[in-house]
Amino acid sequence: MADMNFFTANAALAGVEKLGVTELALMYRIEMAGELFYNLLAEKVNNDQAADLLRKNAVEERGHARRLARMISILNGAEWTPSAEEQELLEVPLPEEIDAQIFAGVVKGELNGDASYQRWAEAETNEEVKRLLQLNGREETIHAGRAQQVFDLLSA
Repeated sequence: MADMNFFTANAALAGVEKLGVTELALMYRIEMAGELFYNLLAEKVNNDQAADLLRKNAVEERGHARRLARMISILNGAEWTPSAEEQELLEVPLPEEIDAQIFAGVVKGELNGDASYQRWAEAETNEEVKRLLQLNGREETIHAGRAQQVFDLLSA
């Protein structure tokens, strides 16, 4: 897990049907790195309107992480505090130059994220955890919409 980055961590959860505490903790790290991902993209796009859209996604990624921490607390029956390793941000390797094409992949990734969250919600027996998973998923589709707007702005 030490050599995992934002992209490989996402890929590691691709086939997971139900999230246990271990997987939720990894999702917490992914969502925290999602904030970094969007902020790094915002710095590189050279378009103020696009950067604003990306920073909105960044803020919401941190919100997803907070919800995941709440889910872990619910399942553990006690307040969860991430370990030092869990607090360490995953590396987000990005190319030097960011163009419109990367955002086609971001749109797809966010839509896949929603589908994964909904699949995990369906497998969840705790109703509050299920609700929080569904909420995170719906917001992934909102992120896809913003990424599509960025694609359109940069393609114009």
